[in-house]
Amino acid sequence: MGAAVNRMAQGLVLTLLGGAVLRVSALSDIYVNYVKPGFRPLLVAAGLVILLLGVLGVAKEWRRPYPAKDAGQDGHGHGPWVAWLLCLPVIAIFLISPPPLGSYAAEREQTPPPRPTPAGEYAALTPGTATAMPLGEFIGRAWGDPRQSLRDRPVKLVGFVVPSKKKGQWYLTRMQLRCCAADAFPLKVAVLGAAAPRADTWVEVTGTWVPTPYDRLPKGTVAPEMKATRVAKVSQPGEPYE
Repeated sequence: MGAAVNRMAQGLVLTLLGGAVLRVSALSDIYVNYVKPGFRPLLVAAGLVILLLGVLGVAKEWRRPYPAKDAGQDGHGHGPWVAWLLCLPVIAIFLISPPPLGSYAAEREQTPPPRPTPAGEYAALTPGTATAMPLGEFIGRAWGDPRQSLRDRPVKLVGFVVPSKKKGQWYLTRMQLRCCAADAFPLKVAVLGAAAPRADTWVEVTGTWVPTPYDRLPKGTVAPEMKATRVAKVSQPGEPYE
């Protein structure tokens, strides 16, 4: 009987796990908190396979005939029932959806960002109009464009707030994924001239790039700077990562 309970628990865990994967990938956009959007078809397929295996396992055990309990057994064995505790972490996935990485992860990640893309791949900026762009593009233009195409050009950037140890500035940040949240690294732009909102607040910052005295990208994680003219709170984007 104990082995049967274990097999039933295993089937139920697979069923719940498959359902949890489908819940975050097929029935919602929660999966973008953990992986890139392109992984959605793979997650849906994996969830369906796991769910099917779990349902088949539970159905097989449900139909299996069991021998009658021996008279000498008192029915107080607890070993097999411990297997049902395996369901608790999976049930937690249904009840608790971890948010995307925020300021806590960004403050502790010291991995230097990848070198910027050459600015020749970017479109020209329209003078006099604030151009919306990803943080990665702003950083690429700031460090990788000898023509300084950002100079005197207003831009709009969206990200979440990360406090800075340096007085008079804070960081506008987006996490960038190589594959999933486990290998994410922060893209930071230092914001000057505006009071810092609360950490993890999503904001849109309008401002201009502050030219740097460096001739080339310095070593480490030095963030380019922008002088803010407007800071407005916004909702978290549907895809929180770049």
